[in-house]
This record gives sequence, structure tokens and C-alpha cells, in this order.
Amino acid sequence: MTRQVRAVVVDRPGSHRLVTGPAAEPAPGEARVAVAAAGLCASDRELYEGTRAEGYVRYPVVPGHEWSGTVEAVGEGVPAALVGRRVVGEGFRNCLVCDRCREGATTLCTGGYEETGFTLPGAFADVLTLPARLLHTLGDDADPAAAALLEPAAVAAAAVLAGGPATAARVAVVGAGTLGLLAVQLLAAASPAELLVVDPRVGRAEQALTMGATAALSPADAVAAHGAADLVVETAGAPSTAADACLLARRGGRVVLTGMFEAGAHGIDPVHLSVSQLTVSSVFGAPPAAWTHAVRAFRAGLLDPGPLITHEFALTQFAEAVALVGSGRPEVGKVLLRP
Repeated sequence: MTRQVRAVVVDRPGSHRLVTGPAAEPAPGEARVAVAAAGLCASDRELYEGTRAEGYVRYPVVPGHEWSGTVEAVGEGVPAALVGRRVVGEGFRNCLVCDRCREGATTLCTGGYEETGFTLPGAFADVLTLPARLLHTLGDDADPAAAALLEPAAVAAAAVLAGGPATAARVAVVGAGTLGLLAVQLLAAASPAELLVVDPRVGRAEQALTMGATAALSPADAVAAHGAADLVVETAGAPSTAADACLLARRGGRVVLTGMFEAGAHGIDPVHLSVSQLTVSSVFGAPPAAWTHAVRAFRAGLLDPGPLITHEFALTQFAEAVALVGSGRPEVGKVLLRP
């Protein structure tokens, strides 16, 4: 008898339901994963509220792009040895044949945007089926809750790789949310001389000190550090943080933007940019190299997302969980659904 599985379906902004149906058999090249844990982030709340940018969501959809699980079935052409392995998986579905994909920049695929949990079924469900080529295997003892945060960790890894911190560099991270604290851990592994974290939330900034930061500053206090950092990684996406990050960088320094900015964010001063000869890059999603970097750091014990998790909910509590995300309550860190 075919096993029945559940999934949260968002039919349109503000409207969702829990559906039950048969578990689909994986097609050739695919794997079916039993979801162990799935994280919620601000993008999921945007999806539910209908504020996500046009073209980056397609209703109805099963959300859930941050997840971990165990492979329970594979399709033709996929090694049977994958069954039973703990895994995480990339979300971007790329064409693999355009120039950008062939360069390895799969997040810039010109074939169009498709991503698990936004335009394709995601992990707020008992099972998730996806191309097996997107999977990254974990150790048998991997903590599934912590592993669910490897998607944002891969984005942080993409920022770190783009910034290329040298040993003993002076580094600053703007924002101590999930991305910021994951970036702190990855940057700490590169042995910086200084690792500053800037955030107006005292508790979040202080948490960064337990993860490798050498100093935690408020935005007002950070003014004294302007021009001091060789590399600045911006993770907050607040209206002023792109400009703030550029002010923290030394002349000839590097700035990497990872925050998801909204309309109305302050622009970067072009005079400061040119006179200071800054190199500014941005990150949206994570290519395979960044995923590999994050997974290796996790397996080696250099990255531990577990302490960021503050709340866990059952799949049936989706409405409660998504309301908590972005609520602004200071005690709320990372929120998970556990099917």
C-alpha cells in the first residue's frame, strides 16, 4: 500500500492548508528524502504574506528551502547506496548548459529562476523529491536540526569565498542574525586578526562573541571603526547597512553584500566608492562550491548552527511558526518545523 504523506500548501498569500496524498516515486535521476527538519526564514514569511518579489514565487507552492533529511528512495540512474544517507540539498534548479552554469555560477543561470520551496515543492512536508545531483551527504551522526541550517550557511559561505579573507585579516560582519552568526563562524575558521560584529541588538551581538567574534559593537560605536576592516560582510539587509559596510572598509578593501534589501534602502556613496577604490560584490543564493565549503566545515566541527535554533514546531503548527518569524521578539532565533 502506498504511504500517505503530508505537506503544507500555500495556495495564495495568507491562505494555507495541510494536504495528504501518496508519496510520489522518484523519477530517473531523482531522490526522495524523508524530511527531518526544515527552517523558516524571512523569505518564507514574505512568501506567505505575498510580499516576495514578483517572479520569485509561484503559487500554489509547498514552502521550505532550508532542510535536512534521509534519503528513502531513488530513481533510475541514482546509486542505491544513497538510500539511508543523511543529506541536505541545494535549492536552485539550474539548466547546467548556459554559459553561467558552465562557469560554475549556477545561481546566475540564464535559464530562469526556479528554486525549491518558492517555485517548486519544498520541505514543509513529510517528504521532498528533488534531483539527486543537488544532494550533499552528511555523517551518520549529523544533528538533523543543526543540518537544516546548512542552506543559510551555504549563503554565508558564498560571501566568505567571495571576500577571500587572508589569515590575520581585519574583518567585520554587519548584522548578527542567522546569516551573520553563520558568517562569523566561517570567518573565525580563517584565523582573522580581528573579527568585529555590528548589530543594534545587544543579545545577538554578544552571541557572536561565543562564535569567534573578537568584539561586538552597536552601530553608533562602529563609527570609530570606520576604515578599519580589510573585509566587510554585510548580512542584515537593513536600509543603511550597505552604506555602513562600505564605511567600515579600509581604502582598497572589500565588501560583500548578502542581505536582502527592500526598496528604499540607502545607496552607496559613489564618491566614497571610487575614491576609496573599494571592491563590492553581492551574493544571492549559493553555488555548489559554497555548499561544499559549508558542508565540509559542518562535518569538520568548524561550523555549528545548532545554538541559533530557539523554537521548533510540528508541521501542523505552520501558521504559528511563520507568525513567529520576523515578529521582532528578541528571544526568537531560528525557527524549525519538524515533520
